[in-house]
Amino acid sequence: MKKDNLVSVPFMVLGIVFCVCLVAANLLETKVVQLGPISITAGLLVFPISYIINDCIAEVWGFRKARLIIWMGFLMNFMVVALGQIAVALPAAPFWEGEESFNFVFGMAPRIAVASLLAFLVGSFINAYVMSRMKIASHGKNFSARAILSTVFGESADSLIFFPLAFGGLMPVSELGKMMLVQVVLKTMYEIIILPITIRVVKYIKHVDDCDVYDEHISYNVLKIKEI
Repeated sequence: MKKDNLVSVPFMVLGIVFCVCLVAANLLETKVVQLGPISITAGLLVFPISYIINDCIAEVWGFRKARLIIWMGFLMNFMVVALGQIAVALPAAPFWEGEESFNFVFGMAPRIAVASLLAFLVGSFINAYVMSRMKIASHGKNFSARAILSTVFGESADSLIFFPLAFGGLMPVSELGKMMLVQVVLKTMYEIIILPITIRVVKYIKHVDDCDVYDEHISYNVLKIKEI
């Protein structure tokens, strides 16, 4: 087996955290919190971490391994959503009093579920692609700028897909626009604030894993999952 096809411990750890963050973000989305004049979902606490991990994986191991992790995250999310729907459909015990709360958290409307999963896929792949192409163009320099710009592109695509699909027709277009803008700005600020930690993590992994991939002559076809 070629060395490129091996999966290291740092890669495995980041992949696990990536999937956990995505599942947690979907569950936390059911709570809306108030931060001053701004109302946001609690999922904002953890979802940007998935983009930060996406940046780390694309930077260290390249687009092909980022592609693998993105699809794994999608499948784990889909599995949790599907199992949640099955659990909601099962009859509750007559003495159990938590039915309403359980259904509120796990009974995600199909429209919201489709919007969330599709937005995640498109946003994550755009993030990884921009990160990969900018690394080649900059010869590996300016990681900070690449991480921020890739997040802006990815998060913008995510919001442009999720909010219209999930809430289109349910609220004014102006409100949808405000929500999308707030989400992109806050998630990008999250990336900037945590950037010093991200830089140190990337440097550490590159040193420990002895890996720094440049995506020369690879296929960016998102369906070629076997190419790792």
